[in-house]
Amino acid sequence: MIFLTIGTHEPFDRLVRAVDDWCAARGRTDVFGQITDRAIYLPRHFEHVGQIAPAAYRDACEGADFLIAHAGMGAIITALTLAKAVAVMPRRSHLGETRNDHQFATAARLGAKPGVHVAATEAELPAVLDRLAASTGAAAAPAIGQFAEESLISALRSLIEQRDERIGARSQPTLPELQGMPRR
Repeated sequence: MIFLTIGTHEPFDRLVRAVDDWCAARGRTDVFGQITDRAIYLPRHFEHVGQIAPAAYRDACEGADFLIAHAGMGAIITALTLAKAVAVMPRRSHLGETRNDHQFATAARLGAKPGVHVAATEAELPAVLDRLAASTGAAAAPAIGQFAEESLISALRSLIEQRDERIGARSQPTLPELQGMPRR
């Protein structure tokens, strides 16, 4: 099974239509999609739902050969934690699909990460999907951890410590001090 997810907020008819066209052209019957209740375009060549419960979403992700998604961090991180390849097509602001091009930036940044396969446009999507469908799992990467890499944690810790040194570590109450304050 191939699982298409477009997030829970806004429809992404351009991606849904491109996947539907791919299914029709390739005779695919193994795609299942979560497309929001507000979708205007309803696919004719794969099963779909508007919303999906969190447990069913997780089951669909776990059972999928690979995922197809908008460039939302939740979908990408879910795929990578499950060691699933993910085909990503970003929403675009100039097409009215999102408020800015943060998804385009996400796709550009994470597209070099193993397991993330970016199609910048619907014209590029069929080739990406064909490659993933033929790969039988080889396009995935090893699962990432549930928590940030130690290098990121260390960098953030260093930034916080530097800030504390600049403003004075005692300018803000400590957790024990806050816990001792009377509650209102």
